[in-house]
Amino acid sequence: MNSFSFDGSDLLAKSDATDNVRAFSVSEISGALKRTVEDAFSHIRVRGEISGFTQAGSGHCYLALKDDKAVLDSVIWRGVVSRISFRPENGMEVIATGRLTTYAGRSRYQLVIEQLEIAGQGALMALLDRRRRMLAEEGLFNADRKRALPFMPKIIGVVSSPSGAVIRDILHRLADRCPTHVILWPVPVQGDQAAAKVAAAVRGFSALKAGDVIPRPDLLIVARGGGSLEDLWPFNEEILVRAVAESSIPVISAVGHETDTTLCDYAADLRAPTPTAAAELAVPVRSELVNGLNNLHLRMNNAIARHAKLSEERLEAVRRRLPDGERLLAPFIQLFDDRASQLERDISERMTHARHKLNFYAATLRPALLKARIAREQARLSACRLPTGQRLVIQKQQKLDNVTRRLKQAYQQRLSHADLRFKFLAEKLQPLLLEQRWQQKTELLAACSLKPELVTARLNIWQKNIDQLWRVAEQAHPDKILAKGYARVEDSHSHVVSNAHDAKTHKRLNLIFHDGSVWVAPETPPKSRKADNPPEPPEQTSFL
Repeated sequence: MNSFSFDGSDLLAKSDATDNVRAFSVSEISGALKRTVEDAFSHIRVRGEISGFTQAGSGHCYLALKDDKAVLDSVIWRGVVSRISFRPENGMEVIATGRLTTYAGRSRYQLVIEQLEIAGQGALMALLDRRRRMLAEEGLFNADRKRALPFMPKIIGVVSSPSGAVIRDILHRLADRCPTHVILWPVPVQGDQAAAKVAAAVRGFSALKAGDVIPRPDLLIVARGGGSLEDLWPFNEEILVRAVAESSIPVISAVGHETDTTLCDYAADLRAPTPTAAAELAVPVRSELVNGLNNLHLRMNNAIARHAKLSEERLEAVRRRLPDGERLLAPFIQLFDDRASQLERDISERMTHARHKLNFYAATLRPALLKARIAREQARLSACRLPTGQRLVIQKQQKLDNVTRRLKQAYQQRLSHADLRFKFLAEKLQPLLLEQRWQQKTELLAACSLKPELVTARLNIWQKNIDQLWRVAEQAHPDKILAKGYARVEDSHSHVVSNAHDAKTHKRLNLIFHDGSVWVAPETPPKSRKADNPPEPPEQTSFL
């Protein structure tokens, strides 16, 4: 182990009168160095690439300017930050104007930036392209985010300068095409605070709600006149681009001339080449709409008139094809008359038959005949002198009484039932009641008011049904087969005669053909003489 040997005098600094080297304190040398550096580099311009950019909570910004060989720490005080027209970003090539100073607390020198500019047009375009790619990767420029503009906006919000020619051009063009309510949000369109002010205006319009004191616009126009790339740079700032992309109201971007393109144009729902073109895209031409409506109204009236005329013609054609009420009801009236006459005949026949049966049973149940038969039976029994004759007579008498009583009850029941049924049918078939019912139906039909379209629809349905029934009736009509050479035989009462036995019982028969009818009288065919006198066989010739 090494050991050091020294005495106490070696620990103290020695001061010699002949020594000219003065001992400075750290603060003195730091202050002297600070004055030297600031005097020599009180106003310089430095070109470099921004690196490590940060902004403290106090508002001061700290960064480093570097090239391929060296790094220079820099600071931007809060008062200077508000005067810079763009937001510094890492990788941006800039030219910084300021003074060089030292920071004694860390024994380093730094550049205090008083003005910051982008280093040339190429660097500005490179920054613009880099920012465009970054925002495009986030999907802010996607086509599926674009919204359709309202066809006829009632209120249009304009974000622009109140004193420029842009707002006058927009108002003048809107007044020419279609007068619309316009709300102007005045903002600066150039300078350090332009991007933040325009973004705040877009967000302010989006925050409005229906029913507020300031009405909510249906469409926004962000407009500015032409200028250089530096003049239009606020519309390339990220804060404004994001505000336009996040707007809940459709936005038209009208920044610069037709050849100028900003990132705001990519984020908006529609880009207009000029502010005047934005006004043309925002509203249609009112005169053209009025002319179009007049043409549509005229076409509608013509179409209604043609439809009404065509409906009248169709209704008239259907009305001509349909028979009147009497012709429609004639078959049913005729059928009713046939059924009424048939009912009268049936009732008369039934009553006649009932009277015959009653007379027949009454004839057999007369007291005189019964007494005579009883007397004969008693005489026969007495003649037989059988001991049980009296008992048989009593049994026969009791059986006869029972049969007589049951026959009388059955006769009374049948007669009462026939009388009630005849009265019921007679009441239903009274001509006065039938005439009243027919009059009620006729008045009800005449009082109905039918709509033409309902009548047409119902008549079409009835016409189809009638056509179908008519085709079926034609196929099933008994006269259809007469055209093939057949004939139908009827008696004098129009009853069909279907066999030869019934035909012989009638004096006259009606032969109905397809083109008319012929009355004939049936005759018994004469017997063949050949059948009555068969020919005798020829005599056999003898062979002898």
